[in-house]
Amino acid sequence: MHDQATPQYELVRDEDGLGRTARLLAREKVIGVDLEADSMFHYQEKICLLQISTRHRNFLVDPLEIEDMEPLRAVLEDAGVVKVFHGSDYDIRSLYRDYGFGVHNLFDTEVAARFLGETRTGLAGILESRLGVVLEKKYQKKDWSKRPLPDEMLAYAVHDSCHLIALKGCLERELSRLGRLEWVREECEHLSRVRPPEEDGSPLFLRFRGAGKLDRRGLAVLEALLRFRVKEAQRLDRPPFKVLGSGTIKALAEKRPMDRKGLKGIEGLSPKLIRAFGDALLREIRKAMALEEGGLPVYPRRSSQRLTRREKARVQALKAWRSEKAATLGIDPAVVCSNTLAFSLARACPATPRELDGVDDLRAWQRRAFGREICAVLSSCT
Repeated sequence: MHDQATPQYELVRDEDGLGRTARLLAREKVIGVDLEADSMFHYQEKICLLQISTRHRNFLVDPLEIEDMEPLRAVLEDAGVVKVFHGSDYDIRSLYRDYGFGVHNLFDTEVAARFLGETRTGLAGILESRLGVVLEKKYQKKDWSKRPLPDEMLAYAVHDSCHLIALKGCLERELSRLGRLEWVREECEHLSRVRPPEEDGSPLFLRFRGAGKLDRRGLAVLEALLRFRVKEAQRLDRPPFKVLGSGTIKALAEKRPMDRKGLKGIEGLSPKLIRAFGDALLREIRKAMALEEGGLPVYPRRSSQRLTRREKARVQALKAWRSEKAATLGIDPAVVCSNTLAFSLARACPATPRELDGVDDLRAWQRRAFGREICAVLSSCT
């Protein structure tokens, strides 16, 4: 195992320092990037630290002390500079949400690990297996919005970016030997375009798992409770899940207690929470229960979501095929063909590889690698 002495880093805390850093980064061909945020501690999450590493230098950028982060836009959006992240989905969304930054020419080492068949795809596991580096993760869930950040947390942070370039090289060599490097590059190109969801005024229950199983009255209760949770989370400056857990919200929407006695049997609703929110929760439930039938919400269901008997048979055939193919390749079946893609293929039922071009969710690498096999599987079900 490698000695885990803390790599040297430069703490960037003002606009002048950020400008100098951005100019240095612009001369690089590849940089490693990570960030720390405060989503576990505040209602409106934000980026609290950016870690950026070149092959020889490490920068810790403090956006809470820098008013204008614009100098970093150029390098992050420069397609001539490879940006190496690990598990970048959240980071890409956060950079766009907070600063409007895009990330072009992304290489995600977590995606690469999945395409190599790794089951432990966290950064710590991949670094240990490929580079012999052991990471300390005890600061992973700390409040990164607090200032000043102690030296121990800064040291932790730099380790999350300083090994990424070396890790990229190692994983790329493995992917090239297996003929999968272009697969990963295409996945990373799609991943670089993810964006945070926009607030459009739609019901909150549409983003709540299990809402579709409730009746219309239950949906009304659920929506009232979710809006109450958001209001309290804003007032307390806490993440909504730290106000009331989703399991508790779901149980309240299903059981719909009308008095304090009924609240006592609800999962996750402690005496402390009942004292704090009990009366307010009961008010929300009672208001929803009093709504006229015509005012109750309806969970939207598209008829296109329902598969015909023949389409269901195609889905099962595709799942059987992907399991065999994944076992041969030594990767997770979902990498070969996700459930969403299986449904799209079952509906479209392309007869030839050329007809695959119009199938939603199908990547170009999947069409090249598996197109003929997919069409053969589908034709066997017709």
